[in-house]
Amino acid sequence: MKKHLSAVLALVALAVGVTAASQRQGFFFIQLSDPQFGFFAGDTDFAQETANLEFAIATANRLRPAFVVITGDLVNKAGDAAQLAEYRRITGTLDRSIPLYHVAGNHDVGNVPTPESLAAYRKALGPDRYTFRHEGFVGIVINSVLFAAPQGAPGEAKAQEAWLEAELRRASQEGARHVVVFSHHPLFIADASEPDTYDNIPRERRARLLERFTANGVRFVFAGHHHRNALARAGTLEMVTTGPIGRPLGEGVSGMRVVTVTQTAIAHRYYHLGELPTRIALAQ
Repeated sequence: MKKHLSAVLALVALAVGVTAASQRQGFFFIQLSDPQFGFFAGDTDFAQETANLEFAIATANRLRPAFVVITGDLVNKAGDAAQLAEYRRITGTLDRSIPLYHVAGNHDVGNVPTPESLAAYRKALGPDRYTFRHEGFVGIVINSVLFAAPQGAPGEAKAQEAWLEAELRRASQEGARHVVVFSHHPLFIADASEPDTYDNIPRERRARLLERFTANGVRFVFAGHHHRNALARAGTLEMVTTGPIGRPLGEGVSGMRVVTVTQTAIAHRYYHLGELPTRIALAQ
């Protein structure tokens, strides 16, 4: 009996040691953005989107990230049953041990969301604002379309602002090692004071978000929407705009971002579909 108990205790100690070592080493996740089924062919088909996203999900299954985040514009035509069904079919092939987090984009809930369009999104894909946690990492998913154009659902926009304030405060108070925001719209593309455009959050609401994020220790915001890559800073915050897994625009290329997370650092790199890695080395 003593031998058996000793063996059990040894296994428990080994498991705890492995877990602690894993947490010290860190983890990585994959950000995909803008699969936007139907965009390549003007909603006549989505063959290219299917090929790209299937390749991306197969890559995730091979690399084994801690989780995958898809930062919005899941379909090109909000409410299109065929586009949504194909998106769900392909993402459903992600290994069930790898959590998948959806982010609402303007093509998913409308350029000016309404209570009805938000309800339809939530019925199909789940909440459009939520928080998740992984080994001291707090991910806050926002519905940026309500910050970009709140006028169609002012009650929803106000509720999200109150919720966000509470979630940021909670993450700060619990001493999270990293607090990261996931959004569809970038706060800004090149400069925090840049003029309002289709691609960013309007300056008045942008300034409020930047103030809240900085005050609560947010150092990274990961977004999409721009269909090409862009990196910019505002003080201690890095705004990471990730190119699409779907159709690129301008100088953009289809691909994915790999983000490595350790206790003290976050690093990231965008890979186009012709250069995907065979393994991921964690940041030191």
